[in-house]
Amino acid sequence: MSARWGIAGFGWVARDYMAPGIEAAGGTLVAIADPSPLAQASAESAGLLAHDDIATMLAGGGIDCLYVATPNHRHADPVRAALAAGVPVLCEKPIAATLADAEAIGAAVGDRLYGTAFDQRHHPAHRAMAGAIRDGAIGRPVAVRIVYACWVDPAWSPDGGEAGAACNWRADPAAAGGGAVIDLALHGLDLAELLLGEPLARLHIALQRRIHDYPVDDGGILSGRTDSGILFQSHVAYNCAEVLPRRRLEVLGEHGLLAATDTMGQTAGGTVTLRCGRTGAESALPFDAALSPFAAQAAAFAAATRGEPHDFSIDRDLSLMRLFDAAYSRALSCL
Repeated sequence: MSARWGIAGFGWVARDYMAPGIEAAGGTLVAIADPSPLAQASAESAGLLAHDDIATMLAGGGIDCLYVATPNHRHADPVRAALAAGVPVLCEKPIAATLADAEAIGAAVGDRLYGTAFDQRHHPAHRAMAGAIRDGAIGRPVAVRIVYACWVDPAWSPDGGEAGAACNWRADPAAAGGGAVIDLALHGLDLAELLLGEPLARLHIALQRRIHDYPVDDGGILSGRTDSGILFQSHVAYNCAEVLPRRRLEVLGEHGLLAATDTMGQTAGGTVTLRCGRTGAESALPFDAALSPFAAQAAAFAAATRGEPHDFSIDRDLSLMRLFDAAYSRALSCL
């Protein structure tokens, strides 16, 4: 039986990426909860039930799992309401706009099924890279290097108004919890832990507010390491023109290099090459280039609701959020 999904917050990510991902994974999106008239009209035009709030949607029944894609500061209520109703929740990253709210969500999860929507963890290219590293393709990992950047100015909107939003909430510190770094960097931090098979133990962040006139960071550099000594480096930005090279992931090992281009992001595809550290020879690492990270994520979460093995973990996600929050707080004091 296919999973029946509800969505709380029907903005562009939910509409343009998660909704098609649910369908591609064999699931069925049946309802959304969003007070925006534009969001409701968009949902109803697709044959979906549209509700003003999560309570009304849950009261209607017929939902096997919930995807939460509200602004960051509005994650807690739909997550807790769904969990209390016995509905598993996949919630967009970060867990919440503040560590306090994230901890409250963690306390509400208990032994219920919850996942943070780190879609990059599910990209077929990144899963293939993790497998190759685990199989010794590059020897012992030495460093992870990431560039994940885009252009998000103060008036940015994907379609002239994100489901009726009056402004770009990603540039609102109260709504988002920060700027480019909290929005983009957590993907790379979580992905590094998947690729390396161990968590980061130390993290430093340097922020910039260089190009855009808004009260949050428009770029940042993160550096850190694991307990075993693997280094991590990431440049994330809202101030990089879209036409420039801006999505690259590298894992350097003692015997070679895995390099992924244009895999970081919401879409399928990209390329991964394996370069031998002895001869310099390159070969392509095969993966399913047609499968989007959102479809793979939806399939993985639906399987988890059926009791199948999975790697969703509120404990892991909270540990990463705590590490990030401490480093980000220190960085804010220097901005």
